[in-house]
Amino acid sequence: MNRFVASAVLGLLLAVATPVAQAERVKDLASVAGVRGNPLVGYGLVVGLDGTGDQSSQAPFTTQTLRNMLTQLGVTIPQNVNPQLKNVAAVAIHAELPAFAKPGQKLDITVSSIGNAKSLRGGALLMAPLKGADGQVYAIAQGNLVVGGFGASGLDGSRISVNIPSAGRIPGGAMVERSVVNGFATRSEVLLNLHTPDFTTATRLAGGVNDLLGDQTARAMDAVTVAVRAPADADMRVAFLSVLENLDIEPGDAPARVVINSRTGTVVIGSHVRVHPAAVTHGSLTVTIREDAQVSQPNPFGGGNTAIVADSGIAIDQDANRMFLFDSGATLEAIVGAVNRVGAAPGDLVAILEALKTAGALRAELVVI
Repeated sequence: MNRFVASAVLGLLLAVATPVAQAERVKDLASVAGVRGNPLVGYGLVVGLDGTGDQSSQAPFTTQTLRNMLTQLGVTIPQNVNPQLKNVAAVAIHAELPAFAKPGQKLDITVSSIGNAKSLRGGALLMAPLKGADGQVYAIAQGNLVVGGFGASGLDGSRISVNIPSAGRIPGGAMVERSVVNGFATRSEVLLNLHTPDFTTATRLAGGVNDLLGDQTARAMDAVTVAVRAPADADMRVAFLSVLENLDIEPGDAPARVVINSRTGTVVIGSHVRVHPAAVTHGSLTVTIREDAQVSQPNPFGGGNTAIVADSGIAIDQDANRMFLFDSGATLEAIVGAVNRVGAAPGDLVAILEALKTAGALRAELVVI
């Protein structure tokens, strides 16, 4: 091991041993460029079902797949014969090939029905290739399914199900056949990509590495990427990164932001949100209209006809909520306390925050998801 690597590893070990207040490990803040998983997808057949497979009339691709498979195995089905299968289902298979996965390693896979099979419980997946985005086969899948869902149906069409019986997992159900080549050991620098883009965090990460290893060892390329000089030898580089990813760095503070989920009404307010002096009042006006039917009966011998007359009733109810005042630089606790005192629901809280933003009193970014 050369002098540069020895001093680097020793410095990082001392840094890891010294706790830093409110700091996070590099491995929790960033990932190494090129070290990532790759999605795999495949198509296959699940057999051995208890009459809960695809219906051939509505899923003809299942029968076609079975014909092709049997032909490869030396079994020929006449063209005028249409098998009515109930214990076979066509499925889609997907998995993730981890970084540095080597041939012979096992992968967990998820199997999902793509036809009209009612349940995959008790089925077994036949050998199926898993391909990457480049169309190459990287793994072979096969095995018995583990299905967490359960379903039952009656002759009258009634049906009940618990969870999802048309999807299952096979732990270790695929074997890696080909590894993915990456440039981890060929680059002169290791690129660390932050999970959350932030110029402050990138600067602190580069500065922390330079304080330990010397100037020009790390440089912040932008708000996401920090380039670090690393040993050229593969063994030394692995040891170097093993210690580097445990280095403690204090990340930059998150921006002042209010996140609103328009579907669920959830509102999340960041700790750096501030409100300038503003007076807010909140109330709701409820108008209730009631329609009652009254019967109008004419006097005896009056010659009139019995008629139904509408009787409308209108009521107005207005909440008498008091106005509350935000002081200058009101904190998150003050905002939550004021909203709770006025009794605003999540939907009303959104209206209050939007009004504060329009008035220029809310110092935060409103994000609607």
